[in-house]
Amino acid sequence: MDRQQEFVLRTVEERDIRFIRLWFTDVLGMLKSVAIAPAELESAFAEGIGFDGSSIEGLTRVYEADMIAKPDPTTFQVLPWRGERHGTARMFCDILTPDGEPSLADSRNVLKRALARASDKGFTFYTHPEVEFYLFNQPADAESPLVPVDQGGYFDHLARGSTHDFRRAAITMLESMGISVEFSHHEAGPGQNEIDLRYADALTTADNLMTFRTVVKEVALEQGVFASFMPKPMAEHPGSGMHTHLSLFEGDRNAFHEPGAQFELSKTARQFISGLLVHAAEITAITNQYVNSYKRLWGGAEAPSYVCWGHNNRSALVRVPMYKPGKGNSSRVEYRALDSATNPYLAFAVMLAAGLKGIEEGYELPEATEDDVWELTDAERRALGIKPLPQSLDEAIAVMEKSELVAETLGEHVFDFVLRNKRQEWDGYRAQVTPFELKRFLQVL
Repeated sequence: MDRQQEFVLRTVEERDIRFIRLWFTDVLGMLKSVAIAPAELESAFAEGIGFDGSSIEGLTRVYEADMIAKPDPTTFQVLPWRGERHGTARMFCDILTPDGEPSLADSRNVLKRALARASDKGFTFYTHPEVEFYLFNQPADAESPLVPVDQGGYFDHLARGSTHDFRRAAITMLESMGISVEFSHHEAGPGQNEIDLRYADALTTADNLMTFRTVVKEVALEQGVFASFMPKPMAEHPGSGMHTHLSLFEGDRNAFHEPGAQFELSKTARQFISGLLVHAAEITAITNQYVNSYKRLWGGAEAPSYVCWGHNNRSALVRVPMYKPGKGNSSRVEYRALDSATNPYLAFAVMLAAGLKGIEEGYELPEATEDDVWELTDAERRALGIKPLPQSLDEAIAVMEKSELVAETLGEHVFDFVLRNKRQEWDGYRAQVTPFELKRFLQVL
């Protein structure tokens, strides 16, 4: 037994932990959980916990049902919302086959494989997400209109505002679990908030995001409101994105930084950006996985709709933030398409794969776009070589289906499941008759 496992066992005993929740994520990014008693912990570390994988979205087929969840002791944290006495802790799990091999359908393993490829090239991949979400008053029923908890706007300081209390409680809870928060503020929409997690390696960040979504939901319930990470819950207000800052390090050196270069960006950084641009359309069905995601991408309000990059240009898909003189480690790129409902393991994996492809193939970076891309005409965008992102989930699926890069990164099993699941979602969405159609056509046709 290694020292980390011994630490977990000792902590469970010292803090009177009565339940240990083993967490993992299905292919759609939904958190799954099974609780075990402390007496089962040593066995879980040694052999894992068996479960029916065929009952989990995308994990395995019925005739391969037996799967094993093996806890990662480095992810052990006590859940603060379960109380101090007789507490509950959690660990993330790696999903294995009965013979102990990593499951090809495990989201966490997909990211681990991508990170291993980067590591073979000498790179460590760091990410820093800015997570947006809405807070609503609890509806009386599912048919009730959404009522945001306030009418605030961007950076508003609301006297006695419930969102201040909410963010304080959520951040306190996150930091008690070892998840560092950098910024928090009211966002542009009524009841909309943003909490930014501090830079960490991509696997840690993905685990933190799964915890983050759970913490936000728990704090909301405690305060009598509900939180939603839906990309575009209200047509007339901004959607919830997850702008994510990316960088590659070689040891302690930021591989994206080159003193004296334009924007202080190294050749590696420029090729990485180019990879993101070239493969942006292919990865959009992963970074923006729901039919509702495209209401955000094409609904204005600073959502990126076109494939281009720029220095400090918030209308661009990839933004290079302002360089901080003397801080080489701060050089990074920001990918602005992601929404808060993505599966972070798969999203980070495909973004990393796209960037690495640019480095491997030596992609040339086009000229930066300094114009407000939304203000240009279609003809002006065409003249500048600026292409649109997919405009619907259907279009995104069709582009991804032809992508060798995404198929290789996700693996055949996950790739096929995502395509199949998203086609079903699109078919269900396409078949509905919406209130928009009834209002516009029922009386006049």
